[in-house]
Amino acid sequence: MARGSTRPTSRDVAQAAGVSQAAVSLVLGDKWRGRVSEPTAQRVRDAARRLGYRPNLAARNLRLGRTRTVLLVVPALTTEFFAEVYTGAARVAAQHGFGVVLYPSPEGVGPARDPFASAQAALDGVIASSMAADALTAIRGDQLPLVMLDSDPEGSLGAATVNLDITDGIRQVAEHLLALGHRRFLHLAADVPSWTFEIRARALAARLADTPGTTLRTARAPISVDGALAATETALAAPGPRPTALVCDDDKLAVGAYKAARRAGLRVPEDLSVTGLDDLGLATAIDPELTTVRLDAELFGERGMRALLAVMEGRTPEEGDIPVHLVVRGSTAPPPHD
Repeated sequence: MARGSTRPTSRDVAQAAGVSQAAVSLVLGDKWRGRVSEPTAQRVRDAARRLGYRPNLAARNLRLGRTRTVLLVVPALTTEFFAEVYTGAARVAAQHGFGVVLYPSPEGVGPARDPFASAQAALDGVIASSMAADALTAIRGDQLPLVMLDSDPEGSLGAATVNLDITDGIRQVAEHLLALGHRRFLHLAADVPSWTFEIRARALAARLADTPGTTLRTARAPISVDGALAATETALAAPGPRPTALVCDDDKLAVGAYKAARRAGLRVPEDLSVTGLDDLGLATAIDPELTTVRLDAELFGERGMRALLAVMEGRTPEEGDIPVHLVVRGSTAPPPHD
């Protein structure tokens, strides 16, 4: 193409690759398999890249009746976790010519206003966290191609699910603390009605039940530093032997637990070991740094978007939970001698 000419067209790509415009459309629309050979498809992709060709999505969408837009419904963006989920989802979406609109439920959980005149008309599909499932129903997103994140595979509106292996993460936490010698546990549980938090409680109780001589108490708190502070203060002041290990559902809860321990005159980890879950930035901002379970939020978003693409194309999404792993830092140690 001459310099300064108009943007390259599919005809230019076809000429450069020595194929028909129809072949270019098939390859760049990812519908070439079984109709165009792999070497030919690669030749088209190379030519498009060399010319800097970008499909006219507006014109294509008018023909296809699709907007190439996906909605990601999440709780209110109170941590970087869901920002990273978005980053991963948007990366995969961009590779397939889709955009991702991020829609945080205004109250974190609960109903939300439809962000479009009609979600069904404006969107090709939805990815939603179980913590924002009420918002999903309110915008009728459950009537579109749908993938649920952090959700019960048995009860997710019939949708495909993508999950982190939270059960194994909690098992890793419990085994680490048991190996240090802890037997008196306090679970600081997120006071949020969501499957992802229910399985934390079930996994912890099940693993500790396998070890004789353990005790487990539960305190519930909203996911906030102040909420965790108040709940932990109350729990630590309760009658009976004080817990030596505090298992928190979330890193933010752990920060509140640190403050409560210090107000009670306890040292972390000498008097009280504390663990979190997420491995957010604040896990290494507090002192001592927090032992926590690292969740790969970007991979979570990528897997969610790949699963949605599979659903939209009538394929079965990839199966299996995403592995997680414990990061041991300074907030855990053997329990004090009674």
